[in-house]
Amino acid sequence: MYQIVAFDLDGTIADTIPMCIEAVYTSVSAYTDHELTEQEIVQTFGLNEIGMIKALTAQNWRSALNDFYRKYELLHDEITAPYPGILNLLTFLKQTKTIIALITGKGEKSCSITLHKLGLSNVFDELLYGSQSAPNKKEHIAALLRKYSVSKDNFCYIGDTIEDFRTCQNAGVVCLSAAWQESAPVELLEKENPNHVFCCVEDLHHYLSCTQTQTQPNVLFH
Repeated sequence: MYQIVAFDLDGTIADTIPMCIEAVYTSVSAYTDHELTEQEIVQTFGLNEIGMIKALTAQNWRSALNDFYRKYELLHDEITAPYPGILNLLTFLKQTKTIIALITGKGEKSCSITLHKLGLSNVFDELLYGSQSAPNKKEHIAALLRKYSVSKDNFCYIGDTIEDFRTCQNAGVVCLSAAWQESAPVELLEKENPNHVFCCVEDLHHYLSCTQTQTQPNVLFH
């Protein structure tokens, strides 16, 4: 059973990746000497929004960042709910007294906007944000294991990308691959992470229902 279940945000909790790309494209292209491509933007994923924008434009990045936040918040009017089944899953984990963490590449401000718009501001026990200098999910996983004195076998991370799987592999913890986006690379995920790929939230809920109904061991807090 898992004492800590950690979630990615974009593409796992809600269908926010297209919105992130659009917000960066709209706000940052004006500060570059060309129109940004989706590939250029996606290549900066893993960094928080400050790191992404700094990587895309060396000039006036603070102005571009302010434009990004305005556009990003406006776009949330189109996405106001998590994926179907996510709320039920989070409620179930709360009921089983599982520690629920959010480990995201987002910065604190953009994450706060998203959680507020989705009605999830007070759901997670731990909120761990991205860095502007380098991806840091592995470090966050290690920090949670230390804080709660939890073994690696009792920790899982739910994420939607192959990079999430490889981060978990490097950290020595289980990755449960969220493949419920239409664009999910299901075949690649199944090749890399066999038996731990879930194409709908309900299947993941069923899997966790089986693991989390076992007796919870004591958790030590530091």
